[in-house]
Amino acid sequence: MSSDPWGRVDETGTVYVRTSEGEQVVGSWQAGTPEEALAYFERKYEGLVVEIGLLERRVRTTDLSAKDAQTAIDHLRTQVDEHHAVGDLDALRVRLDKLVATVDSRREERKVQKAKQADEARAAKDALVTEAEQLAQSDQWRSAGERLRALVDIWKGLPRLDRKSDDELWHRFSHARSAFSKRRKAHFAALDAQREEARKAKEKLVAEAESLSKSTDWGPTAARYRELMDSWKAAGRAQREAEDDLWNRFRGAQDVFFAARGEVFAERDAEQVENLKLKEELAEEAEKLVPVTDLKAARAAFRSINERWEAIGHVPRDARPKVEGRMHAVERAIQEAEEGEWRRTNPEARARAAGLTGQLQAAVDKLRGEIDAARAAGNNAKADKLSRELEGRQALLDQAMKGLEEFGG
Repeated sequence: MSSDPWGRVDETGTVYVRTSEGEQVVGSWQAGTPEEALAYFERKYEGLVVEIGLLERRVRTTDLSAKDAQTAIDHLRTQVDEHHAVGDLDALRVRLDKLVATVDSRREERKVQKAKQADEARAAKDALVTEAEQLAQSDQWRSAGERLRALVDIWKGLPRLDRKSDDELWHRFSHARSAFSKRRKAHFAALDAQREEARKAKEKLVAEAESLSKSTDWGPTAARYRELMDSWKAAGRAQREAEDDLWNRFRGAQDVFFAARGEVFAERDAEQVENLKLKEELAEEAEKLVPVTDLKAARAAFRSINERWEAIGHVPRDARPKVEGRMHAVERAIQEAEEGEWRRTNPEARARAAGLTGQLQAAVDKLRGEIDAARAAGNNAKADKLSRELEGRQALLDQAMKGLEEFGG
């Protein structure tokens, strides 16, 4: 019979292992010596030690799931409980029990971590849903659309929640995106309709602009082009391609008209500058008639100058008031000379002036007498009132006397 601290082999070849519960049969050995039998089963024990050590390391250093770890522990525990090895099997059971406790602890940790991750994921998805619902009301179509697409990618990167919660949040999230897409589609459909209306309106404006491009009715046509431009701005924008093409045609028609008008106006401006020189010469000639010494000769000379003036065309608008003012000044001087001559040669007017002067002189003399009488009687208030009336009558008398002098006395 052979033995060691953890096992023995009896004379029949039966192999035993010592445990805290007493000896347990390991197996039967008939093919060799008892020492060889013990060595064989000790190697089996060492194999179990190695396997348990590897499992401990995996549990400690990898993300081995609790389920897989427990399956491996159960498999090793079965081998230990079957007593097919010689060694300290009780120590192996203790290590397996500790491993179970470690796995259970890791399971709880993972459960807590998973709950925390679920809460974080729920909060993150709640935030995504809230933002998506806010964006659904936005009119910033490009930026809001880009942000909604980014939110989808963020959503995909988050862990799933329980099916009910995840489905409810996704439904709200998806509904917000659909609402935004529907509003954006309606907006751009309306915009397309507006642009189509703008295109039709601008087609008409272009047609009219092109029909006017050969007009030589410069003033009214230029005014109409300004009205067409106002209508163009009020019509809104058409689709980009159509807008660019229509604008080029519209602007081209205007350019043709205004280029032609510009050439005509340039020729007219040159002609008007020459006309100004001629009229300035005539104004200078007319100004030599003032002061008027010979009314009949001055009148005839001015008539001749004026006929030549009328025969000359337009002058530049900004120069017109000055040169015409010079002629009007000469004309007024001749008219004033004519009026003076008429007053001197009109006997009826002279008689009326003399009669008026006599009447005013009598009134003045009468007032002076009344003032003297009032002062003598001590009635100063009446005298002051009559003095004010005298001032007015005296002013009229002075004016009448001046007029009488113009008639030569």
